[in-house]
Amino acid sequence: MTVFENVAYGLRVRRTGATEIAEKVHHALDMVQMRSFASRQAAQLSGGQQQRVALARAFVFSPSVLLFDEPLSNLDAKLRADMRIELRELQHRLGITSVYVTHDLEEALAMSDRIVVMRDGLIEQTGTPDEIYRLPNSAFVADFVGSANLIRGRHRSDLDVDGLTALETSTGHIVYGMAYGRTVGAELVVSVRTVHLRISTEPPATAQNVWHVPVEQTVFQGDFTQVHVGWGTQHLIARCAAMEPLALGGEVYISVDPRHVVVLGA
Repeated sequence: MTVFENVAYGLRVRRTGATEIAEKVHHALDMVQMRSFASRQAAQLSGGQQQRVALARAFVFSPSVLLFDEPLSNLDAKLRADMRIELRELQHRLGITSVYVTHDLEEALAMSDRIVVMRDGLIEQTGTPDEIYRLPNSAFVADFVGSANLIRGRHRSDLDVDGLTALETSTGHIVYGMAYGRTVGAELVVSVRTVHLRISTEPPATAQNVWHVPVEQTVFQGDFTQVHVGWGTQHLIARCAAMEPLALGGEVYISVDPRHVVVLGA
């Protein structure tokens, strides 16, 4: 079918008149910037253009809800990033509630008003993108939605100070974090986002959550560098803005603001 026939399909099934079909189809194609392709065969379109046509076909009859099932998974990275922005802007213009299923973290955070994180068919957490990212409820959410270091240990209530919760790891490291109103038990798990770990060659001025550690690996990824460091029997990962290469085996200081160390639920 042509692009026009594709978009008109749902209206014809609903026995809409020819004049109304033409009007609605052209309006829908204008919305996705595809009107000039109306007479072209769908097979002659690029992947991104085909997704625009599919979207126009879905909303042309003004549904109550739009359902998306990983619609951008077959596109290359650059086009996928562009289409995220287009879809978000279009959804706002249409004002149609949309349920969008994805395994892509960036898509979920960039496109959603609310996120529902599911595991084995059950809801783990619901919230705004900011809430899901900053205050994960569980180790699964912390690890699945973004890159996080998970640290386990026992609660040291005798060291709690100024609203901060103290955790001691099996190797004796003391980590200060925030419970954010959650119940604190004897055993704790905290989440530290990789972007919140700071690396420096000089000791930071702060006294809490500072450790002298060896550099085990660095991975240059363009805009940022991923640095793996040893920390007792555990490894921590920091994601930093692109920096001068660090010598493997060299010693650096890592630190993290206690506000960014989140005590997770049981």
